[in-house]
Amino acid sequence: MGLLHYGAKCALIMSAVLLSMPVLAADCGPDALGTSRTLLLKRGTGGAFGSLQHAALPGLAPGEVVLTFDDGPVPALTPQVLDALKAECAKATFFMTGSNLDTHGEIAKRVTEEGHSAGIHSYSHPQLGTLSAAAQLDDLSHTQAAYQRVFGVPAPSYRFPFLGETPVLMAALAKDGVTVFSIDLGITDWQPADTTAILADRLSKALDEKGGGIILMHDANPPTAAAIPTLLRVIKQKGYRLVHVAWEG
Repeated sequence: MGLLHYGAKCALIMSAVLLSMPVLAADCGPDALGTSRTLLLKRGTGGAFGSLQHAALPGLAPGEVVLTFDDGPVPALTPQVLDALKAECAKATFFMTGSNLDTHGEIAKRVTEEGHSAGIHSYSHPQLGTLSAAAQLDDLSHTQAAYQRVFGVPAPSYRFPFLGETPVLMAALAKDGVTVFSIDLGITDWQPADTTAILADRLSKALDEKGGGIILMHDANPPTAAAIPTLLRVIKQKGYRLVHVAWEG
């Protein structure tokens, strides 16, 4: 089955189990970005979402965005991102590598304690398509084990490093009911020479082009961590509403 067809089929299945939940007002004031609502997904149902590779996330309306971060957790930078999100009452989903979970579990726990969602992003960020099938499955197993050690439950969601999906892991994730998250838009925020102004301009243009959806950023990237207050302001000023994706249980 092709990946696009797989994603479309899963979107139809997941649309029946997506629930919209209001988010209680927080003490950030009327000018904060805030989190407009939560989309609650059932654990173990699977699915593959993000229009770059699959169907759009069901239940997400035009003008709504989902904020996601890859590659952490890491000292200094992930806490800096968390502080910026807290200041704006903004909730996000963090896709964490197994190696960072093993090394910085206390930061990972802070992520979920502050109301954000956590998924996995391979063990050490390899180009999975260059690995044997056995090595790919071993990487997934080690990553899930690291997540389980920190959070006590299996990870409900997965994002591929470099968005490099493979048939072997797509099948394994579907079998385990793990949701695959691709993206709708990104800001290519892995370039060391980036500045806050450059990242803000990329985000503004990407929002204009796509009209919303799942946004990819990187909490392990110093320019991104520094730019988060400004990037959240861009989302607010352009009139977008932030939606938090979470999983039952």
